[in-house]
Amino acid sequence: MRITTVSSINEVVRFHKVPFAIYSNDPNWIPHIKQEVDAVFNKDKNHLFKRGVAQRWLLIDDEGNDVGRVAAFIDFKLSDGERQPTGGLGFFECINDEKASVHLFETAKNWLEKQGMEAMDGPINFGERNKYWGLLVEGYEKPPIYGNAYQPEYYKALFENFGFKVYFTQHMYEVGIQDPIDKVFQNRLNRMNNRGRYSFKHIELGKIPEYAEDFRTIYNTAWKTHSNFNGLSSERALAIFTKMKMVIDEKLIWFVYYDSKPIAFLVSLPELNEVFKHVNGNLNLWGKMKFMFHKRFNGSKNAFAIVFGVVPDHQGKGVESLMLYEIKKVLHEHTIQYEKMIITWIGDFNPKMMRIVNVLSETPYQKLHTYRKLFNPNAEFFKCESVDGSPK
Repeated sequence: MRITTVSSINEVVRFHKVPFAIYSNDPNWIPHIKQEVDAVFNKDKNHLFKRGVAQRWLLIDDEGNDVGRVAAFIDFKLSDGERQPTGGLGFFECINDEKASVHLFETAKNWLEKQGMEAMDGPINFGERNKYWGLLVEGYEKPPIYGNAYQPEYYKALFENFGFKVYFTQHMYEVGIQDPIDKVFQNRLNRMNNRGRYSFKHIELGKIPEYAEDFRTIYNTAWKTHSNFNGLSSERALAIFTKMKMVIDEKLIWFVYYDSKPIAFLVSLPELNEVFKHVNGNLNLWGKMKFMFHKRFNGSKNAFAIVFGVVPDHQGKGVESLMLYEIKKVLHEHTIQYEKMIITWIGDFNPKMMRIVNVLSETPYQKLHTYRKLFNPNAEFFKCESVDGSPK
């Protein structure tokens, strides 16, 4: 077997083809959109290249077949905030062969070491955490949610046999839109509503800039206690919402206000993979036409929550539960389209958020691990700290 760096257009095409061979017999697999993956490695589209580097490789067997792929990347600003300078490994795909996986892992490790790294996290993204992040360890029988990771069961052994250890776990839960609300919980929500100081608004497409700024205000306040937090600019917040505009359902993105001040949000979208499964991973002109056709005539039966947050002064007061309930109530009363909401990306380093979500659902959808590999076998391994700064 041999490794080759992805540099030519032909090699990029081959990089995208590898998973189609790996998952050819998996009926649940839905390919990532190749144009979105390409954007991760495009210096003009990924702002992280201003402070980082990335590289991709293909693994070729003795018969000339592409049997694996991997990428490695460094966000130098984030790596400097870790106990050991830490890079990332992602977009890993490999046949069920441990020797093949070692070729790929060692290639990424050696490249990162040359850049001064002492550890690597994986599988992760060279970008936001809400896409291409983590390794599936439970829920293989269910189709992946848009942008979320999905891998064969044997990948877990490949990672752990190489020495990766669980850095944190990402939980996903499903909430039935038609499921009844517990009476005790309902009474608590009614008492909060009767206070009259909380108000709820769903996003309006004609006021995207206003809601993007409210999102930024809440996000920067709620996430400031997280490690390596950098804050969100007005321009970045507006870009996020503008990019989502084509697929937004106004009834799925909600904001909570306390005395007219923004204090909480939940951003969710129609489950796009239910439509993207028809485009086979390629959103070219023909793919866009198929996407618009299936979006209009078939739609999505489920929704998925991308992110939600509450400013610290209102955490632990039931605001999160009230917001989720209000969304569920509106969907129940005004639409028959959605059957479930999948709540994605609840990290076990955030036990408070885990408890909040479990009030509405303890029904798991999928579970993923984010691993860390220390290059020095004698270095002490630490799991991800909780959001309050104490070890989990």
